[in-house]
Amino acid sequence: MGYIPLRSLENLKKYSYKGVDKSLVSRYILQPFWTWFVTLWPLSVAPNTITLTGLTIVFFNFFTLLYYDPMYLTEKHGFEGPPHWIYFTWALGLFAYQSLDAIDGKQARRTGMAGPLGEMFDHGCDALNTTLEVILASRALGLGRSWWTVASQIATLANFYLTTWEEYHTGQLYLGYFSGPVEGILMICSIFLISGFFGPAFWDQRIWTFTHLEHVAPFNRLPNLPLNESFMVFGAFGLGYNIITSYINVLRATRQEPHTARSRASSLRPLLLLLPFVFSALIQVAWLSHPRYNNSYIIDSAAFVPFLCAWGLQFAHMVGRMILAHVTKGDFPLWDWVWIWSTLGAVDANLPKVFGIPPLIQRTQKNTTILVWLTLVVSFLVYARFVTLVIRDITNYLGIACFTVRKKDEKGDWAYANPEEMKKRTN
Repeated sequence: MGYIPLRSLENLKKYSYKGVDKSLVSRYILQPFWTWFVTLWPLSVAPNTITLTGLTIVFFNFFTLLYYDPMYLTEKHGFEGPPHWIYFTWALGLFAYQSLDAIDGKQARRTGMAGPLGEMFDHGCDALNTTLEVILASRALGLGRSWWTVASQIATLANFYLTTWEEYHTGQLYLGYFSGPVEGILMICSIFLISGFFGPAFWDQRIWTFTHLEHVAPFNRLPNLPLNESFMVFGAFGLGYNIITSYINVLRATRQEPHTARSRASSLRPLLLLLPFVFSALIQVAWLSHPRYNNSYIIDSAAFVPFLCAWGLQFAHMVGRMILAHVTKGDFPLWDWVWIWSTLGAVDANLPKVFGIPPLIQRTQKNTTILVWLTLVVSFLVYARFVTLVIRDITNYLGIACFTVRKKDEKGDWAYANPEEMKKRTN
């Protein structure tokens, strides 16, 4: 018995990747670079190895934050942040991640390994990268441990969820003229570079003062927000635009397939499938916004970063199941049991507000921190189990390897892929 039902495994052979990228930056600048860059990689390197290399670079960036800015984990105020040169390494690392993430598909086509496992692996790494970049970008913007960082986490994860939700319904990955994987990443790279030159204090400047528009109508009637908060407002408008365009694409796709069950469903049904993300986000916000009890509060404590990491792992598990449903043509996952752990944390923390009784567990800051770290461990184990079982089932069924360019020969034995065949695919 495997993790994926046999009837779903059979649909893996029907899978074919479809994608649309309308980005002008991608078409005229990055694509020529990516096409050249992939030729530097030997045909013996598996595409998933390239993907994992990119994610490893991002993890290295994250660990430099923990190493050079330990006060960020332990104190609310008074920390100066990492050395300015660290931000340059973050920019370089993120650009490297984007490049490696872009060429893994090209390498898959070169080596004849394009398939559902590659998409699962690619999107899984992207999901993990999302939360890590929120933490790094929020630190570079000088937002620190604040509700602005929480808002950034929600908006960024929502955009990723939207893309996955749209791909499930339309059957293709759609990237518009401005998308997170292209322009969004380049924008964050720019933030890192600016913080490297001027420091995070640069983003505390007021937007209309900085642009010399504070006395010019109609800008003088608008709030003169700091640059970092203005960036968050810009992200909110971007999220709203993405919701509208994604929904339009979903409606168009379902109407073009009049003989499918999905197309016969109500036009509101796809919108209802956005509720799992809303529910999961509300759980996390409810836990974060619990009333203070004996100075126990997550945002003000060293538990904030592990809390975001646990949230990110739970999100990666949720969208991983969505991508799996897409490549296996399965049902859309509406519930994820990993939310139970955070739900218990949120309920326990809000007992004083709801029932007027002390929390059963989180009566002290130490207990709260321990519970958050336990949540992180459980979330990691759940996601690791999901990844391991899915990779095992797909590789066993399709007769492929995850990190090796090889296939089964006619006798059923493992053999390296034919170099001549790979050369033909490359040409």
